[in-house]
Amino acid sequence: MILKRRITEAEVIAEFLRNEFYQKEYDKDREEFENLVLDPDLADEAQNAIRRALLYRRRGHMWRELPKDTVWHEVEIDAEDLKRIRVFPRAHWRKISNGSFLLSEIVKRIRDSSVAKTDPAFSKIQLLRYRLQRDSVNSAVLLIGVDEEQPLTILEGNHRLAAAMLVSPRLVHTGFRVLCGLSPHMYESCWYDTNIPNLWNYLKNRLNNLVDKEADVQRVLGNGSEAAPASAFASEMAKAHKVEAK
Repeated sequence: MILKRRITEAEVIAEFLRNEFYQKEYDKDREEFENLVLDPDLADEAQNAIRRALLYRRRGHMWRELPKDTVWHEVEIDAEDLKRIRVFPRAHWRKISNGSFLLSEIVKRIRDSSVAKTDPAFSKIQLLRYRLQRDSVNSAVLLIGVDEEQPLTILEGNHRLAAAMLVSPRLVHTGFRVLCGLSPHMYESCWYDTNIPNLWNYLKNRLNNLVDKEADVQRVLGNGSEAAPASAFASEMAKAHKVEAK
């Protein structure tokens, strides 16, 4: 794996949110924040704070489990790297995996097993496969790991990477921006190492954040009675976007 350049957490969050913004949790936000999500200004700290809050609405429980010292890079991966990339063991991947969560083994099982074809995840992967064969790829996937040599786990992009592997392993190398978060403490994250202590920490964090203040966009926009309405902010963003377009 080649570390091409170091990137900020804000850039990673922007890419993560862009991939998530079609989800139903954002149905009421698209009119106000679509420009901010699809055309991010990473130098604008106010925008970065809003994108972070929006991501936390759906993925705060995930992002909190990453070590505080995680350093993000845009990377280039090769065929050898593919051999050590894993999906993390969520429910439907457990059904498909048959014990191995290596991406290469998952894809092999999807190709060979009629059992996998009964799982809804299989249909999603096949749909993505057909789209990747027809359309160009323009998205980022997120990996996490300890360093450049240890196994890597897919934090975001499991289905897309599996679908790309079904088309051609080369598509994984060339078709995505690959963003990788590295930390010597990544073993403490349940997304990287799924063990009882890590899962217990995850459960405690979820309980402590049942009401997630970091996912409150209005809190980011202002404090108390002086908080600016989201619609007003979005209106100003839209005006600025139109001025720049002229």
